Amino acid sequence: MAQRPSNLQLEQAFLSAWPALETYRDEGWLWRFANGYTKRANSAQAMDPGDDQNAGERLQRFAAWAKAHDIPPVFRVTPLASEKVITALNAAHWQPFEHSVVMAMPVGGAFTPKYSFRLFKAVDPEWYVVQAGMSGYGGETVNALTDMLGRITTPVTGILVYDDAGEPAAAALTNNNGGIGVYLNVVVREDLRGKGYGRAVMQAALNWSRDGGADWAAIQVLVDNVPAVNLYRSLGFEEVYRYHYRRPA
Repeated sequence: MAQRPSNLQLEQAFLSAWPALETYRDEGWLWRFANGYTKRANSAQAMDPGDDQNAGERLQRFAAWAKAHDIPPVFRVTPLASEKVITALNAAHWQPFEHSVVMAMPVGGAFTPKYSFRLFKAVDPEWYVVQAGMSGYGGETVNALTDMLGRITTPVTGILVYDDAGEPAAAALTNNNGGIGVYLNVVVREDLRGKGYGRAVMQAALNWSRDGGADWAAIQVLVDNVPAVNLYRSLGFEEVYRYHYRRPA
């Protein structure tokens, strides 16, 4: 079995899976802008624990940059952020929210999904329009999503799982990055939750990652999304680390 990717490798895979519309590198920090679609792609984060000089001043500069881009200033705190960075966030009264967990598992044998499914190009409206509808996205969010989908350069596919009547029941986006399968936009139609459609779409996604040569699989999920966390654990995912976001009070 290949060694589990490092925290840095996992973070790099997540960033590649959702390329921002604009990225600014402040030494070992990244500032990302994606026209408001997802906090991951519209926030700053440290990628080098050793780069924490003048953290307070840099937070102020990032906040001004975010304001100029008409997005809220948000900092994503992962284990790659040093204690000095966290101290600077506390001193500036940036408050934590949306605590999440990164889970990973080695990619093993093939699964047999219970329900039928199809694979799509990520930019195919037959996939993303359905996924957006299940997620309750508005028009501006859909436009931002399509912009980002068109910028993904790594192998990627959209997946739809269907109910017994042939109607879309669940969706996911899966992306292979340097031997790591990354799973995004996992959603189940509201009236069908708890019936195994989420498991089926993840099994199809894991199979695709395996066929594409991925050795490991990784996903990010809110800590308080207990059904999702339990699903991923039952598939073989285990917690690797936690992260949260910070914003000015």
